[in-house]
Amino acid sequence: MKYRIFFIAFLLICSYGLQSRAQFRKYSNDFLNIGVGARSLGMSSAQVASVDDITSGYWNPAGFLSITDNMQIGAMHSEYFAGIAKYDYASFAKPLTDKTKAIGLSIIRFGVDDIPNTLFLKNPDGSINYDNITSFSVADYAFIGSFASSTTIEGLTWGVNAKIIHRIVGGMAHSWGIGADAGAQYKKGNWKFGLMAKDITTTFNAWSFTFTDEQAQALLSADNIVPTSSTELTAPKFILGACYDYKIGEKFSINPEINIALTTDGKENVLLPSKFLSVDPKLGIEANYMKTIYLRAGIGNFQKATNDIDGGKITTMQPNIGVGLHIKKVMIDYALTNVGNFSSSLYSNVFSLRLSLNNKTQ
Repeated sequence: MKYRIFFIAFLLICSYGLQSRAQFRKYSNDFLNIGVGARSLGMSSAQVASVDDITSGYWNPAGFLSITDNMQIGAMHSEYFAGIAKYDYASFAKPLTDKTKAIGLSIIRFGVDDIPNTLFLKNPDGSINYDNITSFSVADYAFIGSFASSTTIEGLTWGVNAKIIHRIVGGMAHSWGIGADAGAQYKKGNWKFGLMAKDITTTFNAWSFTFTDEQAQALLSADNIVPTSSTELTAPKFILGACYDYKIGEKFSINPEINIALTTDGKENVLLPSKFLSVDPKLGIEANYMKTIYLRAGIGNFQKATNDIDGGKITTMQPNIGVGLHIKKVMIDYALTNVGNFSSSLYSNVFSLRLSLNNKTQ
């Protein structure tokens, strides 16, 4: 018990210290809000209560205790903005010997490559020289280490994440950051409940810039500001979830889930916005046949928008669908996000793969 008290106190001290030295940025580390796993994205990210596989390191580390395999590895690739931005994810999870604890590691990269650098497009005399155009990449990386454990309360598990974040903008800027998440799941009969506290320590990123004198002069000559070192904070987010396992005979089952995200970084464009706490619901459902064939659907990303016809306010949403196929030790999932283009973002194809190793239960 004394170690748990020490750990909680440490988190609170870290959170207070960071808030005293930096300021919140509304979209800081926003790449960590995209989501991982085609199963999850097909259900509009409604996962906190039901997640029970390798993607638990992202959605809720407490879900690692539901893994019955000796080991799982997973990967995902997706592309956004007509293939301009690429999102890649790889993960590993392993229950420990007594099956009451588990560990995991997840790696995420979200980047845009081969961006033209036109900083020196113009020569000092004002003439244009296309040979001066180079290219660079902008990329965000996250390394997430997870630990999960059971409790003395039947059906209750908990888990924590430690995150290291690295962001780069060519050779001109980079940042390092750290943060932590905490989650819990509780199973009672056919019900599953989940709680995820993301960035519970208030995740920070410390930026540094390494412009050469020539680069700085080029920015100033174009009336741009040369940025200096800074620190960003990512405010905590709390997600509540509930899922029900409805069985139809011995071969079919349906699992609807609802998640409610509570954000603390000011008023956001969500279904129920406020300056103190914004509420963003997500709904997902999964149907499966003999835990082999899966069909999924979900609705999320509720936002307020302006009607192009009369200028009035309307509520938009992002529907998603997905399928999955489980063959022995391999799980293949696919999701098509933003079906019908009801929101302003374009649809994306998402594929993910999960492999169970040394599986003794199947």
